[in-house]
Amino acid sequence: MVQKKISQAVIRRLPRYYRYLRDLLDEGTERISSNELSARMKVTASQIRQDLNNFGGFGQQGYGYNVQYLYDEIGKILGLDCHHNIIVVGAGNMGQALANYVNFEKRGFIMTGLFDVNPDLIGKTIRGIPILHVDDLDTFLKEHDVDIAVLTLPKGEAESAAEKLVSLGIHAIWNFAHLDLNLPKDVVVENVHLSDSLMQLSYNIVKNKTNE
Repeated sequence: MVQKKISQAVIRRLPRYYRYLRDLLDEGTERISSNELSARMKVTASQIRQDLNNFGGFGQQGYGYNVQYLYDEIGKILGLDCHHNIIVVGAGNMGQALANYVNFEKRGFIMTGLFDVNPDLIGKTIRGIPILHVDDLDTFLKEHDVDIAVLTLPKGEAESAAEKLVSLGIHAIWNFAHLDLNLPKDVVVENVHLSDSLMQLSYNIVKNKTNE
């Protein structure tokens, strides 16, 4: 059977659905209609139904969505029903901040290793995880099952580090470096450009002032 191709726009909205459904569960909400969810999320009810229909729908006419069931099913679609082991390459301020973010583990993303080249960082521990030298990557990856590598390196070092990770068997990279990586097609890359988001915010500030 040919797997249905899901647009990236739909995939980008799934974590947001998941987050809002978690809030609903925390409030004790058992079911919700697409219209009610639309009012909360500022996404049209039609868009919500279209998005969820890509995966089977999950709703019942006249009833809406069972919040717990929909939350669990979206979690499965996102792969959050299993653990993903993570390493961070680049244990500076950004790398340490990510390693210290305990909510990742609540979602099943387990921090297992930290790597850097700075001698002042080697041997220090973040939440009990020692920072190792990048030269130890080969041995570490042979001994540990790692699903995702996080790159928090300067632009000039990121490409070669990514290529090394791929050569050692890594097939998913969360990239915080200021460049888009050119890697084989079977390697999944999620580029995070924080400055892009800040510039978009700046644009909207200027736009709002212009419209005043």
